[in-house]
Amino acid sequence: MAHYLVIFGTTSHSGKSTLVMALCRLLHDQNFKVAPFKSQNMSLNSWVTINGGEIGIAQAVQAKAAGIEPTEFMNPILLKPKGDRTSQVIVLGHPLADKSAEEYYQEIDKLKHVVNKALIELEKEYEYIIVEGAGGAAEINLFERDLANIYMARRLRSPIILVGDIERGGVFASLYGTYQLIPEDIRALIKGFVINKFRGDPSILEPGLKSLEQLTGVPVLGVIPFINLDIPSEDSVSLGDKKPLRKEDSVEIAIIKLPRISNFTDFEILERCAHVRYVGLGETLGKPDAVIIPGTKNTVSDLEEMKRTGMDRQILSLHDIPILGICGGYQILGKEIIDCGIENTHGTVSGLNLLDAVTQFDVYKKKTVQVRKKVTGGGPILNKIKGQRISGYEIHMGQTIHSCEKAFEDDGAIAANGIVIGTYLHGIFDNENFRNAFLDYLYSKKEVSRQPLSVGEGFEGLARTVAENVDINRIWRMLNIA
Repeated sequence: MAHYLVIFGTTSHSGKSTLVMALCRLLHDQNFKVAPFKSQNMSLNSWVTINGGEIGIAQAVQAKAAGIEPTEFMNPILLKPKGDRTSQVIVLGHPLADKSAEEYYQEIDKLKHVVNKALIELEKEYEYIIVEGAGGAAEINLFERDLANIYMARRLRSPIILVGDIERGGVFASLYGTYQLIPEDIRALIKGFVINKFRGDPSILEPGLKSLEQLTGVPVLGVIPFINLDIPSEDSVSLGDKKPLRKEDSVEIAIIKLPRISNFTDFEILERCAHVRYVGLGETLGKPDAVIIPGTKNTVSDLEEMKRTGMDRQILSLHDIPILGICGGYQILGKEIIDCGIENTHGTVSGLNLLDAVTQFDVYKKKTVQVRKKVTGGGPILNKIKGQRISGYEIHMGQTIHSCEKAFEDDGAIAANGIVIGTYLHGIFDNENFRNAFLDYLYSKKEVSRQPLSVGEGFEGLARTVAENVDINRIWRMLNIA
């Protein structure tokens, strides 16, 4: 039998994923076989497994921290919001259907069987499974249908650690309130509190920590300082935390903040070597050195919103700067999109017409695959790396046909000027050769020196910080590790 530890949070973005990641790395470093698990995840940032299944990106990163290959069993249910009170339901890596919240909750009993199946599969291979809850654990309106927190706690009856984010304020009230609101049978399983993202001297928290312990009888296991992490963000909550620092000698890359933006983790590595600015559709685009149109859960709706707000005209008014479209952004750059009802519309919508390409949505079928391609396109950006290999992953519906030069073998397109590029490849900037080619072009055009890539804490640094600031021995005892 595998040993379980459950990590709950007081809110979304409290630090559950980070703590799971750190514990996976610490157990991996002791040569234990450990896997992450999140029964239900709601996120537009996703990853494609080696089997072509789609899971939340957080579980993929946690698996890498554990030194293992991500699988669909680590996140059996993924909800991808579409912005119209419906979400695409991904079950064991594959799209099931678009469902409203009411329709989804009608399926909860069936989905419990999916979750149980995934756990059984993980138990066959791993000694330890670190389980992450979802959102806040005390959503009292959802207790009877809370698959990720209440159901998991009752099914596993394993120790629970409750995490609170001090940066958002009110951490003691959040921890105590969550503890009191959780059903009594589950409250008894809470064996420790952790406070996350603290900036400053932890000694000033001592009176509050002691009071919390006296009120609940539950120990505070530690206070984790704020860490500059080199890991992808789990969901769009992280976008509100992005505060780029403007530097005079840095190029500016504007990323269009689409209403249904997905996989913005594609660009987080750029934030460490350029001024990256997320521009809402109602904001002024200005004069950036490059524009990126990212992926979206609903291409047609976001394209129409771009037109309604005039963002399309702002983009088209720019000249002689690179414009890169990834996934849905690639589709938006084309001449038109034909939707046969797959994205809840019928008919043809004009794109930005920057690429001679047409996309058609005619089948409810998603392409999810890891790929490795050769750079075949030319132009001032890609010529530098032509013939080299890049890797990434595709997650999209629709098929695109174009008459442009291909960028990466059978993927992508390049306009005649060589600086408007579309591709379906997520993770493209994780390729050092493509990233350098793109940034070198921008810096050379601006005639300033290239900024070095700043590096934050990776898995080892995260694990070390958690081990230094949390009572790890007490956690190991929860897992029956001597």
